Amino acid sequence: MGEPGGGDTLGRLRRGNRQLRKHNAATDLWISIQGGVYDVTDWVKDHPGGDLPLLSLAGQDATDAFVAYHPASAWAHLGRFFVGYLDGYCVTDVSRDYRRLVAEFSKSGLFDEKGRVALLTICFMLFLLVTAVSGVLLSESALVHALCGGMTGFLWIQSGWIGHDSGHYRIVRNPRLNRVAQIISGNCLTGLSIGWWKRNHNAHHIACNSLDFDPDLQHMPLFAVSSKFFASMTSYFYERKMNFDAVARFLIGYQHWTFYPVMCFARINLLAQSTLLLLSKKNVPNRWQEITGVAVFWIWYPLLVSCLPNWGERVTFVVASLAVTGIQHVQFCLNHFSSSVYVGPPQGNDWFEKQTMGTLDISCSPWMDWFHGGLQFQVEHHLFPRLPRCHLRKVSPFVRELCKKHKLPYNIASFWEANAMTVRTLRAAALQARDFSNPVPKNLVWEAVNTHG
Repeated sequence: MGEPGGGDTLGRLRRGNRQLRKHNAATDLWISIQGGVYDVTDWVKDHPGGDLPLLSLAGQDATDAFVAYHPASAWAHLGRFFVGYLDGYCVTDVSRDYRRLVAEFSKSGLFDEKGRVALLTICFMLFLLVTAVSGVLLSESALVHALCGGMTGFLWIQSGWIGHDSGHYRIVRNPRLNRVAQIISGNCLTGLSIGWWKRNHNAHHIACNSLDFDPDLQHMPLFAVSSKFFASMTSYFYERKMNFDAVARFLIGYQHWTFYPVMCFARINLLAQSTLLLLSKKNVPNRWQEITGVAVFWIWYPLLVSCLPNWGERVTFVVASLAVTGIQHVQFCLNHFSSSVYVGPPQGNDWFEKQTMGTLDISCSPWMDWFHGGLQFQVEHHLFPRLPRCHLRKVSPFVRELCKKHKLPYNIASFWEANAMTVRTLRAAALQARDFSNPVPKNLVWEAVNTHG
């Protein structure tokens, strides 16, 4: 790779780490990539991955995150942001091996070989939709109607896999067709904005298992995976304080009992969060496409439910569709709830370590990949988010070996063990929440300094 900025006078300037760290605000945002320093202040609003990844890594080295999220062609666009070189730039052994692994996978074509997973999933989704609608309209059986509700929930699960894939890479080569696939599979069929999902999911990936930066751990007042939430910390994603009050203490005190029932209806929260973002003043690319797609869902789904003969069957249909989708919500929680957590923003110089320590793989036979969508290899997915999920099993031995070489944990458990670990984590925090003799921590700085993992 040639030197960014060429022989320009600006390119000969040297930037120290201390100077880089000063540029860590939305109005003055620098990052370092492979020793080069880049001013991306004006690029934040146009960044395809949203503003949160850049804001989270502002003022520090972001090479590993850049390598993880961008194809080789993205390097050519860095020149226009170049402001100098980072003085004393060095790479850790872990990062060097990680980047080498990314380069090897790229050279072998793994990032481009998407297989037929997307096509088969879309065909299966069409089959589920036609079957569910036909069952409601053509059958008079209450049992058939309930099964159609469950089938609709299973349709939403498949849509979740496709939406997930299309947010990380193009499932269709043509950009416009890829966008159409996103809107139809996500917004139209499930009511969830793909724009909301990308914003939420990218924040999760960048700040994996950070209690105050990762939205996938921020479920107050219903759930808390750590007693550190009892300090009423601020969510940098939702931009509000997560209060640990009497209501939160009560609900969290029984969270290991309420976890599975709540997961059956977790979809409602996602629908609400999606709608709130679209109606907010935040920057949402193609907002009207997103709103139109969501509106389509709120037309066809209530209309289908209204075709059922009575309110009892209508409620059963909706509950069945929500409860079946709850399986997917549980799966996502298993990958992170029992893993190591930390307080504060992500650090670019320990990308590999944070991603491996904050995730848990689910072990299963290859014939069960369909159940987990291939994403049971969550460690691999977090390290290589652009890698099609059909290849995650293939690369897992390389990740395991790299973890072993650098004495890092490679967390893996069976589906049932992962459920038990999650419940134990929730129970431990619940018992701490119930303990009124222990004062709620007030000094968040002290908590952050003494955070492990």
